[in-house]
Amino acid sequence: MFVLDAPAPVTADPVSAQTPRPARFRRAGRGVVPYLYLAPALLLLVVWTYKPLIQAFELSTYSWNLLPTSPMRPVGTGNYERLLGLPAFWDSLGRTGVLILGMLPFTVLAPLVIALASRRVRGRARTLYHAFIFAPFLVAPVAAAAVWRWLLHPGGGVVGQVLGSDRNWVYDAGTAHAVIIAITGWQLLGFAVLVMWAGLAGISTDYEEAARVDGASPRQILRWITLPMLSPTLMFLVLTTVLLSPTLTFPLIDSMTQGGPSQATTNIYYLLWDYAFHSFDAGLSAAAGVLLFAGFGVIAGILVWISEKVSFHDN
Repeated sequence: MFVLDAPAPVTADPVSAQTPRPARFRRAGRGVVPYLYLAPALLLLVVWTYKPLIQAFELSTYSWNLLPTSPMRPVGTGNYERLLGLPAFWDSLGRTGVLILGMLPFTVLAPLVIALASRRVRGRARTLYHAFIFAPFLVAPVAAAAVWRWLLHPGGGVVGQVLGSDRNWVYDAGTAHAVIIAITGWQLLGFAVLVMWAGLAGISTDYEEAARVDGASPRQILRWITLPMLSPTLMFLVLTTVLLSPTLTFPLIDSMTQGGPSQATTNIYYLLWDYAFHSFDAGLSAAAGVLLFAGFGVIAGILVWISEKVSFHDN
């Protein structure tokens, strides 16, 4: 009779029981990949936005005339106190508010009307219609300023001949700011209409068809379907108008009026540039820039909060 020894139980190797290293590395790599895609954008954001902002805040606490041989003298909050005491600062804020309000018809109301009207244009005519509307946005601001100065010339300008007036539209304190607003609005109209077209294209036609089946009129469809569905686009245009209008008018102001006449076209953005490169007061300009960033940051936050409250999103 043969006695066979029972095979020894196989014990699991603690090392082999663990997850293989290549698998762990693959999982870790998949977790890192999204951050690698974001890294270039985050790096540029830090280098071109947050680092200059920190440097501007630091510069706002010094008195310096931009000369390398001149020492930077620390003044603490002196630049902010001096800036808040200048009437020109508060006047520029008022003109900036007027500028933003004057731009809203060009960037919100007129694009809405044009986009709704273009829905009735069909075929190739619609493409041509879109091209003509968008063309002014492609014109360089400096070139647009040169052309409009010629059109508004008091001696032989086309505008003066059509209106029968020899008024100096650009160098008249009563009309210079309106001219800057009109030219900037003319240029931005195409971009705003393009954004509005994209918003209308994102609205499903099923809602309109269902409303028509229920007997809704075109005006009711516009009031209760189109405009609520278009509210995120409208709020986006309002936000971009508020934040970008002072910046976008800078080339026109610098080319046509240099902030005049009598500071009539000097907004807050042009004022901080004037303090730095005309008055050579870098600390005061940096203080104005910091206050500009903080003020518009608060306004942007409020507008985003309002947008979340009033905008209707199709889920």
